[in-house]
Amino acid sequence: MLLPAGGVGMTSTMDDINLIQQAQRHHLVVRELGEEIDLEIGPGDDDPSFPHNSLLGVQPHESSAKEHAENKLMMGSQLPNEDHDLSKAQTGKRKKKVVKRWREEWADTYKWAYVDVKDGTARIFCSVCREYGRKHRRNPYGNEGSRNMQMSALEEHNNSLLHKEALRLQQASKEKIIVDKPIYVKALMSKTAGSIVEAALRRDPHETEFIQSVQEVVHALERVISKNSNYVNIMERLLEPERTIIFRVPWVDDRGETHVNRGFRVHFNQTLGPCRGGLRFHPLMNLSIAKFLSFEQTLKNALSPYRLGGSSGGSDFDPKGKSDNEIMKFCQSFMNELYRYLGPDKDLPSEEMGVGTREMGYLYGQYRRLAGHSQGSFTGPRVNWSGSSLRTEATGYGLVFFAQLMLADTNKELKGLRCAVSGSGKISMHVLEKLIAYGALPITVSDSKGYLVDEDGFDFMKISFLRDIKAQNRSLRDYSKTYARSKYYDEAKPWNERCDVAFPCACQNEIDQSDAINLVNSGCRILVEGSNMPCTPEAVDVLRKANVLVAPSMAAGVGGVIAGELELKECNLNWSPEDFESKLQEAMKQTYQRALKAATDFGYQKESPDD
Repeated sequence: MLLPAGGVGMTSTMDDINLIQQAQRHHLVVRELGEEIDLEIGPGDDDPSFPHNSLLGVQPHESSAKEHAENKLMMGSQLPNEDHDLSKAQTGKRKKKVVKRWREEWADTYKWAYVDVKDGTARIFCSVCREYGRKHRRNPYGNEGSRNMQMSALEEHNNSLLHKEALRLQQASKEKIIVDKPIYVKALMSKTAGSIVEAALRRDPHETEFIQSVQEVVHALERVISKNSNYVNIMERLLEPERTIIFRVPWVDDRGETHVNRGFRVHFNQTLGPCRGGLRFHPLMNLSIAKFLSFEQTLKNALSPYRLGGSSGGSDFDPKGKSDNEIMKFCQSFMNELYRYLGPDKDLPSEEMGVGTREMGYLYGQYRRLAGHSQGSFTGPRVNWSGSSLRTEATGYGLVFFAQLMLADTNKELKGLRCAVSGSGKISMHVLEKLIAYGALPITVSDSKGYLVDEDGFDFMKISFLRDIKAQNRSLRDYSKTYARSKYYDEAKPWNERCDVAFPCACQNEIDQSDAINLVNSGCRILVEGSNMPCTPEAVDVLRKANVLVAPSMAAGVGGVIAGELELKECNLNWSPEDFESKLQEAMKQTYQRALKAATDFGYQKESPDD
């Protein structure tokens, strides 16, 4: 119901809305749900006080015309004379009230706006695009108008797709690793091993993730290289990928606007056989990450029981917040370029971060349409052309099998041990499942905003609840509303919780030096890498000095490779979960025994029997 300002005592029915315009001042009071919202169309640029008012930090009652987003105001007939006199008498006593809901909705507007002087006049600017209201709003009069008009223009701009894309890019740029920062270089015992790292640094000085991966591998293989000088030349050839494919991926969103992303596929080495490796869709994806992932995948596949080469790739496309139709269009455009490099004897992609059942279905459908045949399959999770029923579980289960093998050699077992797990994706959930089956006590999961700890430990019912939360794109914080013994910590990592075994399964470099110190102080004795290269070089040094046993992802994470090849080669669609699990356990045991044999052959086991 609309009343004149200060019009105390006036009554009207709820069905009849009286719309009142004051003749001398454009001033309205909206009474809704018992609250008054005062709207005043100010004098605009002629107001001498406006250039001195800062938008940031302004009290909500000072911004007056933005309530139009919630209330549609219609200007009606002239105010009757007696009502006009009454409102005039009450002009000095008006108090502005603002609904709390309105204040919350406009928090983002204040956050992304600022006041600056343009051509001698104060304007309200968008802090992302550095443009003021007239640039984002059709104004038939051609002038900027009052502050209220500027805020209306800014609201319209903030809701535009262009502004939201600018925000996304700005946020992504804040999260990117700065390539100019100094790369941490480990000291190597032999000059031959050091020359390999130096050559990689000279060739690709800005590829931080790839250089870090090279250092880790060369450091681990230092004794192997020193025993045979021929390995130096082999390593130099191995560190240069056989084929690097970079291509553009244009696609059209639901609004009809065209976007262009960048696609990558790196065939790192095919000496042992055709390539296998994942596809990652993430806004921070770049060539350095693609090379690092494919290099790690090459060594991981070499450790598996199968003769396979390594590859990896993806795109800087972010599937979060996209509709099924938009993701389908992107995947089809991505495959239009990549299909000519794929095939059962060339390269077959598998799922990775940002790529799941839906994405693999779109990709494989387009590949089959373009290639004209359906030979082989993409090693995707539980899709209708997959062979086994446990494809998704293979990697997570394999990590737990590997940890159990390590403990068995020291006459211990997982039963009763507290386990800290990071991440809340497919791998993390399946690690939790198998830990519970072995009698362990998993206590943590995490996401990009923080981590959740449950002192009672997770069980199968709680895991099902966690899956529902993630499927609905809700925060892990909602879990603590149901289970009183749990707590969610914002902007924190789970590595300061007391634990015996750690399973980092989120992303690369998630454990830095301070996190490693927290792990050691928390009593962690074994770390099983679920994600690729989860520890920074400084963190690895801390863990080694503290005699924490580290199972590298190249060995512990081969479960996914094994499952994919079992699907392709044996094509047994009638495996029971028990049969598949026994095959996976046997393959993981072979990988573990090969690692032990290498430790014995090169003298590591004598120096440190536990390691």
